[in-house]
Amino acid sequence: MPQDSALFSATLRENIAFGQPDADDAAIIAAAKQAQAHDFIMAIDGGYDAFVGEKGVRLSGGQRQRIAIARAILRNPRLLLLDEATSALDAQSEAAVQHALENLMADRTSLVIAHRLATVVRADRILLMDRGRLLAVGTHESLMVESALYRTLAELQFSIPKVG
Repeated sequence: MPQDSALFSATLRENIAFGQPDADDAAIIAAAKQAQAHDFIMAIDGGYDAFVGEKGVRLSGGQRQRIAIARAILRNPRLLLLDEATSALDAQSEAAVQHALENLMADRTSLVIAHRLATVVRADRILLMDRGRLLAVGTHESLMVESALYRTLAELQFSIPKVG
């Protein structure tokens, strides 16, 4: 799943079912719920039958990502490749997408490419790379102890700036 999700000028139902066109409504709705998309879909006029416009123009970035996640959940791949899946999202959308990604990645091999450490902090294994070189491998906890670069990045991304 790339940063910019590919949606089609079709209904939300058709976009979720892409790649699994024989899926029934129950499976589509279950995938949308797991992807944290069902509630916003039901709030849209037309629900699952609403047209999203060319490239999903009628949806926010977070909503487009959650539709793409629902599509992947429905497809149920053994291997999942996520490329900066939360990079273009605001904090609220990122939180919803993070939760959906956790559902999607459960019990499957996932390769996650990310600059935002929140995307990988729960990973079984993190590979820290810089300028094409592998610098360190480990969990978030072990890298916080063993890698000065990882620790610096984490402190920058997870700290709250002091006011005044």
